[in-house]
Amino acid sequence: MSNLKDKKICVVGLGYVGLPLAIAFGQQTEINAFDIKQSRIEELKQGVDYNNDVSKEELKKAKINFSADPNIIKNSNFIIIAVPTPIDANRKPDIDLLIGASSIVGKQLNQGDIVVYESTVYPGCTERDCIPILAKESNLKYPGEFKVGYSPERINPGDTVNTLDKIVKVVSGCDQQTLDTIADVYSTIIKAGVHKASSIKVAEAAKIIENTQRDVNIALINELKIIFDRANINWQDVLKASNTKWNFLDFKPGLVGGHCIGVDPYYLANEAIRLGYNPRVILAGRTINDSMGVYEAKRLINYLADKEVAKDAKLLILGATFKPNISDIRNSKVQDIVNELKKEGYQVDIHEPHVKTDKLFGCNNIKDIANYDIIIKAVRHDAFKDIKFDYEIIYN
Repeated sequence: MSNLKDKKICVVGLGYVGLPLAIAFGQQTEINAFDIKQSRIEELKQGVDYNNDVSKEELKKAKINFSADPNIIKNSNFIIIAVPTPIDANRKPDIDLLIGASSIVGKQLNQGDIVVYESTVYPGCTERDCIPILAKESNLKYPGEFKVGYSPERINPGDTVNTLDKIVKVVSGCDQQTLDTIADVYSTIIKAGVHKASSIKVAEAAKIIENTQRDVNIALINELKIIFDRANINWQDVLKASNTKWNFLDFKPGLVGGHCIGVDPYYLANEAIRLGYNPRVILAGRTINDSMGVYEAKRLINYLADKEVAKDAKLLILGATFKPNISDIRNSKVQDIVNELKKEGYQVDIHEPHVKTDKLFGCNNIKDIANYDIIIKAVRHDAFKDIKFDYEIIYN
C-alpha cells in the first residue's frame, strides 16, 4: 500500500501482542520481527505458534523475516516495541523488559527511524524512561535525529469478534509529522480507523484507564456479591432485575486475573503515589479483586463440607487459564483455588486442554476426566460446554 512503500517495519517482541501485529503487517508488506528467545523464533519459522494466538495459515500467508539477531532491527526504519510490562512481587511496575528492549533497539537505531511503543505503561514512562535509553545507546539526538510515538495495544486474547483490525487504534507521536506518519502506517491494518491522541502521555493514560475502569467496576460488583452471599440473596437475580434500567452497567462478579486488568491499575496507582496522591478507589478495587480467589475457594470448601465430601475424595478443576479459550495462565486466580483446597487436605487435579504441560500449580494436568468424585468448573472454555460439573466458580 502507498503509505507503507518507504517503511521497513520491525516488530520487537513476539508475544500475544507482537505476533498478531506482525501477522497483520506481514499480510500487507514484507516485514522483520525480532524476539530475544531463539526457541520462539524457531517455532515461528516452522509455522507454529504454541501460544495459539495465530493460526498456521496466518503464519504461512504473512511475509515475515523472523530473527533472534538484533541486527535485523538495523535493517528497519519503523520499529514497534511490544514487550510485557508486569508487576513485581511487591506489586510495583516492572519495566525491565521494556528497558531491555529499548537498549537493544537503541543500539541498532539509524538516523530518521521511528520507534513506536505498544507496551502498557504509566503516563510519562515512554518519555521519562525509554527515550533517554534510545538516545544513549544510539548516540542520536531526540527528537531531531530519531522520532518516537506510542500506540497502546488493545488486543483481547481469545476474542474472535473484537479482533485487531476491528478495534480503533489510538496513536500518538512526538510531533505532528510523526503522528501523521504513525497514523498512516497503522491505518493499513486497522479497518476500524485510528484516533490521534494529542500527546504521548495522553495515549499512555488512555490505555491505562481502560483496564483500571473495568477493574474498579468489577470490584464493585464483587463486593456486592459478597454482601448478597451473606444476606442469602441470589446475586444473579439481583443483576437481572437491575439490568432492566437503561443506564445500569452490566458488569458481572468473578475472578480477575491475567496480565492486563490484574496488573495495569498498579501502574497507574504507582504513578499517582509518585505524584503525591493516594489513589484510594483504584487500590481498593485491586484489593477486592485480588482477594476473590481465596473468597470463592472458601465458599467452595464450605460447599464440600456441606456435601460431606471426604478429604481423600478426588477433585477435578476444569480450567487453569485466566480467561476462556486461551493458553495463558499468568496471574490466574485458579491457583488461589488450588492452594486453599490443598491447605484443607483435598486431592486436586486439573484438566486444562489449552496448556501443554503435565503439571499446573503443583497439580497433575490430566487428559482423562473420568472417575472423579467432584468436578469444579473454574474457566468457561468452549471445550467444557458438554462436561457435567458439580460446582462452578465465576471467572471474568
